[in-house]
Amino acid sequence: MPDSVDNEASAAATSEGQPELRRRRDRRRAEGDDDAWTGTMPIITPNDSDTPSAPAAPLQSRSWAEAAAAADASIEAEPVREDSANEDSANEDSSREEPGVEGLTAAAPASGAPALTAGRAGRAAAANAPISDFISSPGSFVKEQKPRPIGGFRGMLYKLTGGAWNLGPSAKQREEDELARRISRQLQGSYNTAVLSLKGGIGKTSTTVGVGLTLAEFRGDPPCAIDANPDSGDLVERALGEGIYQKATPRTITDLLKNVENVDSLTALARYMHHAGRLHLIAGEQDPEVSDSLTAEEYLRIRQLISAYYSVALTDCGTGVTHNAMSGILQSADNLIIAAGYAVSGAKRARSTLQWLASHGYEELARNAIVVITDKDEVSSRVDKDAIEEHLSGICRQLIAVPHDRGVADGDLVTLDVLRPETRRAYKEIAAAIVDGYV
Repeated sequence: MPDSVDNEASAAATSEGQPELRRRRDRRRAEGDDDAWTGTMPIITPNDSDTPSAPAAPLQSRSWAEAAAAADASIEAEPVREDSANEDSANEDSSREEPGVEGLTAAAPASGAPALTAGRAGRAAAANAPISDFISSPGSFVKEQKPRPIGGFRGMLYKLTGGAWNLGPSAKQREEDELARRISRQLQGSYNTAVLSLKGGIGKTSTTVGVGLTLAEFRGDPPCAIDANPDSGDLVERALGEGIYQKATPRTITDLLKNVENVDSLTALARYMHHAGRLHLIAGEQDPEVSDSLTAEEYLRIRQLISAYYSVALTDCGTGVTHNAMSGILQSADNLIIAAGYAVSGAKRARSTLQWLASHGYEELARNAIVVITDKDEVSSRVDKDAIEEHLSGICRQLIAVPHDRGVADGDLVTLDVLRPETRRAYKEIAAAIVDGYV
């Protein structure tokens, strides 16, 4: 019982010390709202009445998405800060710690021009950030590998060390690689190069075969060579060898013309062609009675057929520029090779050929022609080769000399394997110059 008395005395003292609280409780009970009271009123200090009330804090959003939406709405309601804002303010903003979700809603704009909130600025910076280097340039994470040297001291050192010492390709190998790149360029469309001369026996057909085989070696698509020589041309014999050609089916350009309307695929066309590796050839007519009967219109029909399946074609024109098919050949040619020799007569004829072309409506072909001087007969030391080259170099796009080589001079089979390196290099230069004229 003493405890109960003490408790009642304590409660009475408390009630007497809080008259305001007692009056509010009695009022609620009188109004019948006693059941709704579930909390405790805040303690009112004596100084509360003298201190101005602080603004109410904004309600907290229930999710990040709502907080972000609220921040965006507050930004759209205010003008965006101009790009010319003070640099000090920008530095100060960048040094501030980015607030959390609460900061997105509670942050108030500073005095003057309102600033972007840190959350909005962070999202904008992330959206405008450059793409990762790994995505935009994955190759930047891989060290560039030096090309492998081939031959010579560099190639030997590379092999002996198992690739540990790689000095890279020599200057000569880099030049060879550049020639290969020029020859192998992809072409849009079909192009034709005519090989002609005013004098026979100076390397016209051997140049056609050598350059054709070189194009076939470096290009992804096989080239085609057409024998349009009216004087029983031997283009296929020089590419295949006399024995192999005699055993092959004797299909010629005349046979193709008779059935050209029925050729509607590369498979059908292959029946009238010969193949020296990847070089595809159309043989010239061997019968003397009909060899000179190829007209310009007939050649154009052959050229149109070839253009549907081959991007590069070479045409061995024979000797002279006035035979029946020559107007059709020149009309469809994209560039020319003028064959010449290291002799006064050969140089003069080559110059006469270019002059004739320029004066008969083919000035562009003459200006962009490639003059090829073949040292077929190993001329006497009394012949001034430099003077002959100088005589021709100023009237054409490029002059290339083919050194003396028995693989060319014998007049038989021409294969790249038996040619001297200097001869093969000359054919590469001719092939690259041809493709240069296409692009």
